[in-house]
Amino acid sequence: QVQLVESGGGLVQAGGSLRLSCAASGQTVSSYAMGWFRQAPGKAREVVSAISWSGASTYYADSVKGRFTISRDNAKNTVYLQMNSLKPDDTAVYYCAARIRGSNSYYTPLATYEYNYWGQGTQVTVSS
Repeated sequence: QVQLVESGGGLVQAGGSLRLSCAASGQTVSSYAMGWFRQAPGKAREVVSAISWSGASTYYADSVKGRFTISRDNAKNTVYLQMNSLKPDDTAVYYCAARIRGSNSYYTPLATYEYNYWGQGTQVTVSS
């Protein structure tokens, strides 16, 4: 079993930055693909960014491309999401997810059903 705990959310003005962290415990996630999702009130959960288990491949939703950066520190068993130039539309609960390693070291899973473990989420609120 893997436990994921997100942190780093909060209230920030438009144009500001936040760095979300996802700390894993229970098992090392160095061989897991990791993803960040978000869910705004009344909307479906959507993928924001993902990174393959090798770290060789990343994905960003069009809405965050150029503003957000995903990274992983396997020594700390932690994944990060650096969020810059935040907009009010970025307001949501952000979730971290982990997918058990597959054979493709470049695969970045994008669908919620592809992930095996989820964190509880951290609220990000961007004021205008």
